[in-house]
Amino acid sequence: MPSLLRRIKSKMFIAAHRRTLALLDGEYGSVFKGRSLDFDELRAYVPGDEVRDIDWKATARHGSPLVKRYVAVRRHAVLLLVDTGRNMAAQGASGESKKDIAVQAAGVLGYLACRHGDDVGLRHGTATASRFVPPRSGEEHLERLLRDIDSSTALDAPPSGIAHQIDYVLRYLKGRLLIVAVADEFMPDPTVEALLRRLRARHEVLWLTIRDADLAPAAGSRSGGQRDSDQTDSTDVVNGSRIAGKLAAQAAVQAAYAAAMRERGRRRSDVFRRLRIAEQQIGGTADVVGKVFALLEQHRSRALGGLYLAKGGRRAG
Repeated sequence: MPSLLRRIKSKMFIAAHRRTLALLDGEYGSVFKGRSLDFDELRAYVPGDEVRDIDWKATARHGSPLVKRYVAVRRHAVLLLVDTGRNMAAQGASGESKKDIAVQAAGVLGYLACRHGDDVGLRHGTATASRFVPPRSGEEHLERLLRDIDSSTALDAPPSGIAHQIDYVLRYLKGRLLIVAVADEFMPDPTVEALLRRLRARHEVLWLTIRDADLAPAAGSRSGGQRDSDQTDSTDVVNGSRIAGKLAAQAAVQAAYAAAMRERGRRRSDVFRRLRIAEQQIGGTADVVGKVFALLEQHRSRALGGLYLAKGGRRAG
């Protein structure tokens, strides 16, 4: 069976020349800047210790200054949080299967982690069933993770349920992780938003949304000689509802659908912006490298902005 990772790497190197790959590596590495140390224990303050390392709450309880001791972290843990419900077996904006786009996106992020010597794990599932694969290093392990995503996503699978995957991480996974979520174009409800807020407080969180297909091909995109009456019906894989191809191809219907999707996308983006979670939307496998770079850059910029504000600065505008 052909290697999924080899296919992903070949697409990466076609889309990303050496300089672009170096930029990707740099942006990935920047996610962990300032997080190369983990808390170990408290000890008494001695002259020469950094004032910023004083634990003021512990000092108040103890009655004398205590500072935090840290130990170096040699390896980071990356968790791929992937929706493998039947929503992801549908067609994406590019006409490709969303599953193929998700595998490509997870593969690019996983490969960057492997290049940096980091461990990669996987949590994936549906609204009713889930699976966790603990983080490990190496390309062979990453290949198994990608095959797991690929084989678990099908039209006969249960519906998507990313909230179940987030809840599992919050309940059972300890230690700070870099979480890269790859999910359907869904709208977070208040329950999911609350889960995301808790997730963001504990971990570094990046989000990739796989865009839905259009309702019908745009006017002028049909093959030569094809009539409106020949249009293929569209089917919602979640509930099985159908819309006739002739109706979906009407300009007024397409315009209304596009407007509704833009509004939904705007509201979804507002949620991620409010939670300070970097999010990018991917339409097809050709977009993946560029969108991953934009995602890492966006995350770094937001982290720096938050640090600046925490130090008492003000952002222009």
